[in-house]
Amino acid sequence: MADKKTTSTFDFFLLSVFLVCLCLAPIPTSAKGRKLSFGVNGQFKILQVADMHYANGATTRCKNVLPSQLAHCSDLNTTAFMSRVIAAEKPDLIVFTGDNIFGSDVKDAVKSMNAAFAPAIAAKIPWVAVLGNHDQERTMSRQELMKHIVKLPNSLSKVNPPEAAHYIDGFGNNNLQIHGAVESSLHNKSVLNLYFLDSGDYSSITSLSKTYDWIKISQQFWFDQTSKRLQREYNEEPNPQQGAAPGLAYFHIPLPEFWSFDSNNAAKGVRQEETGSATTNSGFFTTLVARGDVKSVFVGHDHLNDFCGELKGLNLCYGGGFGYHAYGKAGWERRARVVVADLNKKGTGSWGDVKSIRTWKRLDDQHLSVIDDQVLWNGSPN
Repeated sequence: MADKKTTSTFDFFLLSVFLVCLCLAPIPTSAKGRKLSFGVNGQFKILQVADMHYANGATTRCKNVLPSQLAHCSDLNTTAFMSRVIAAEKPDLIVFTGDNIFGSDVKDAVKSMNAAFAPAIAAKIPWVAVLGNHDQERTMSRQELMKHIVKLPNSLSKVNPPEAAHYIDGFGNNNLQIHGAVESSLHNKSVLNLYFLDSGDYSSITSLSKTYDWIKISQQFWFDQTSKRLQREYNEEPNPQQGAAPGLAYFHIPLPEFWSFDSNNAAKGVRQEETGSATTNSGFFTTLVARGDVKSVFVGHDHLNDFCGELKGLNLCYGGGFGYHAYGKAGWERRARVVVADLNKKGTGSWGDVKSIRTWKRLDDQHLSVIDDQVLWNGSPN
């Protein structure tokens, strides 16, 4: 965790000035239409930030840290951690998987969101966000929150997909296509598909009003239709490819199937608390397995779990708690998950389709330690 050795009082002062300036500055247009592609090194790197629980900056104290850290720990530790991990990993995309702000504690939801996303904005890296169950617990609805998020600099978020806006549940459902490497034959074809879904907050059904929400049938229909369309495009001329491009899915509340794993049978990582899933199983896991293109699901919500486990060919992964105003465990460092997709290299030396997908975690310790490096999926050689 960040402490006096790694984040000085002067650093916090500079961060505070930056955040105030950002909150007061006019908001530029979003990064709509921006094309994402694999780099010349044949890689695409994603940083997952789960559960920042950002509130009011320097005045918001940390939860569940060591006694020696209490006096000087605040939301700014979350900001400092994000800045450090962005600088170390240099991701191509940052994904915020909900509970970005802790709605019930914030004084101004807009200013808190601006401050929470500030390091990503300052780094000028494309980013996308979904909502958790705490973001809307102040004065702004989920729709209003997403309408603000899509306007922030470098945001690739959508309020909802235009083709599904008239029927889809939730806000923030989205698909991003990652195209092949520049100057390769697949530069104009999506070789990695990212799906973002709103897993809601709490059930609106009276008998289930105190339980967590779930991904609805309308969202599953949109996913199914989008996945099939992307496969058709992947198989079409020019440069038709076989099968479906691999995909990754990001949302906040875990599926009930996350209960299948503990610290002993997960491939990597630990379980230290129960899975806070819906009591109703909406069948999204079955939908994902039936389509077969999504290789891994990434969620947040349960801050003390950071494992990845494979079930029926689908990896179920927690991001691990990131934010310092979120509950945690003293002495167990806040963390972020990194995912890297690597391309096949053709005999001609040019880049082809996706070869593999790997992941690891970064800890907010003195060295930004890397732990739990693992391969999530291997495709067939090109």
